[in-house]
Parts: sequence; structure tokens; C-alpha cells
Amino acid sequence: MRANGQWNSAWDAMAALDPLWLEAFLAAGTLPLRRGVLDPKIYEFLAIAVDASCTHLYAPGTRRHIAAALDKGATPEEVMAVLEAVAVLGLHSVALGAPMLVEEMNARSLTMTSGGAA
Repeated sequence: MRANGQWNSAWDAMAALDPLWLEAFLAAGTLPLRRGVLDPKIYEFLAIAVDASCTHLYAPGTRRHIAAALDKGATPEEVMAVLEAVAVLGLHSVALGAPMLVEEMNARSLTMTSGGAA
């Protein structure tokens, strides 16, 4: 990972504390790529989706994997489609919270004062 520029400096402490575990972890994450099961461009799309997701938001990895995807022949439209697909993860925040808001509004006999239905 260090040799090919894929090293994340956040892994330094883990490498110092338990290098065997970190090596096994990193090897597991790249196994589909190394086995040839996934096309390298598709692997980069998955890495973009993980790094750009609202639960991760890892900018250095997102940038690195976007660059790698483009280098592997991805089009900007394909990369944008990946980003758009992963954006729906944020929808779950609304899907979770909206019913709770309605319940709390009903418990207080409140109604919406602005906005409205789409």
C-alpha cells in the first residue's frame, strides 16, 4: 500500500501496534481486486462510494479513488453517477427522523407552518 501510494497515514498507529492485523485487514479489502473478480475500474467505483458516503466522508481517499478511476478509463459521468448513487444514503436520516417528527407533532397537536408537500 505504501509503495503504490495507497497508504493512509491514519494507519500508522495501527501498523505500529499490530502490523500483522493491519496487513490482514488491508489484504482482505483488496482480495476481490487481486483475484481479478472485479474490474479495477469497478473496484475504484466501490472505493469512491465508501469514501464519499455520508458515514465516512474521507476526502483524501475519495480524491485518490476518483483519480484512479479516471486513470483506469472511467468517464466523469460514471464517477458522478457513483457519487449520485451514494448520496441516497443521506435519505435515511430523513426517513428515520420524519416519522418521529410527525409523532412528536401529533403528541403536541402541532402542524407545519410553511413548506408543504412536493
